[in-house]
Amino acid sequence: MSLDPLNGTATEIAARVNRREISARDIARLTVERIGAIDEAVNSFTDVTAARAIAEAEIVDSRVASGETLPLAGVPYAVKNLFDLEGVVTRAGSRINRENPPAAHDGVLVTRLREAGAVCLGALNMGEYAYDFTGQNAHDGNCNNPHDLSRITGGSSSGSGAALAAGLVAVTLGSDTNGSIRVPSSFCGTFGLKPTYGRLSRARTFPFTASLDHLGPLARSVEDLATVFDVLQGDDPLDPHLARRPPVMTAPELARGAEGLRIAVAGGYFRDPGFPIAQAAVDHVAKALGVAAQVEIPESARARAAAYVITNAESSALHLPRLQARAADYDPDTRDRFLAGAMVPAAWYVAAQRFRSWYRAAVDRVFEDVDVILAPATPFPALKATEKTMMVGGQEVPARPNIGIFTQPISFAGLPVASVPVWLEGERMPIGVQVIAAPWREDLALRVAAALQAVGAVKAPVALIG
Repeated sequence: MSLDPLNGTATEIAARVNRREISARDIARLTVERIGAIDEAVNSFTDVTAARAIAEAEIVDSRVASGETLPLAGVPYAVKNLFDLEGVVTRAGSRINRENPPAAHDGVLVTRLREAGAVCLGALNMGEYAYDFTGQNAHDGNCNNPHDLSRITGGSSSGSGAALAAGLVAVTLGSDTNGSIRVPSSFCGTFGLKPTYGRLSRARTFPFTASLDHLGPLARSVEDLATVFDVLQGDDPLDPHLARRPPVMTAPELARGAEGLRIAVAGGYFRDPGFPIAQAAVDHVAKALGVAAQVEIPESARARAAAYVITNAESSALHLPRLQARAADYDPDTRDRFLAGAMVPAAWYVAAQRFRSWYRAAVDRVFEDVDVILAPATPFPALKATEKTMMVGGQEVPARPNIGIFTQPISFAGLPVASVPVWLEGERMPIGVQVIAAPWREDLALRVAAALQAVGAVKAPVALIG
């Protein structure tokens, strides 16, 4: 167990602070220094809130000294810059938003982390308005993969994956509409959790697509992921999309591992032979769990197409006034996708939403026979930043919109997913596997992830930079 926040997990740091072996203030100071020394190469932060971090850490130390035991005592974290942070402008990766006044309040999930003893170090780089799978940003600069600075991080929660992999913080928050937690988790080699749609409050965050937006944590261990998720749960009258369900604590269940669970590999659409490294990663995880069964999630290709229709239509409606007034201030790639979405016929959108209801019911039937499904997170490890195309079905297609081919159908159904990082023998870069559970069963996805971590099949090491 290291005192250095570069290597310590959230669980380790909180344990030491609660035992008063190290102060939260020292953790915060060391973290600020680490960010200053390393992040110029990674470019994961857009705003470093050093003064806030020290002030919050001193409050944590006072609470611990008075006898409180805090689940995230002194744990340094940062959030994708679409979360409101009091006193910080919520950029959402854009040029236009940075002209807004600073946020008057923290996002609801930020408040919950602070109450649990975590210490905020700032806001993180992201794809413009969250419409991105690469981590390349025309306004704040590209985010670089800590395991190979010439490669992309994935997006749109690019800084959330990179800051973790670089050891700059122990926990991050991201958002996931079509894969934006799972893609950077896969490319940067971290654990990530996309909860069930409607599980966590989205209040005081900048939206992308209301029908598909999820918020969730990224971390370097499954224990950290579960602990943070448990802290984040709870009702919130500020979010009309939030499901009114009682919290379900997942951290106490991790020790049960995969025992008694029916696990299968996703076949059909998810077993594309054109992506051999992705399939090898799933096979590696399946072998570690002793899994041979396969199931097929029907019509997943159509689900991905319908997800694009909904994404384009809803996001373009949100952005239309800005597009009309300030089109030149958008990244041209993002702008063109929003403009295309503005021309989606209403009938297409209605058909996509109707199909979504059918698809959810079909997926529910699949989960009558299994508890957890394993599938690739990305079709390949992180690309070089200069690589703009990829091969799909023997055809060369643009990489940016196709990185999420395996994540989009799962978001479309609103399923909970733990993304786990696999390091295959002979490969220099990690690649993720989705551990997918039925709605509201984050506990099962996390139990399987914990079982894989326990046998060393998945891991999230800190990158060595420089």
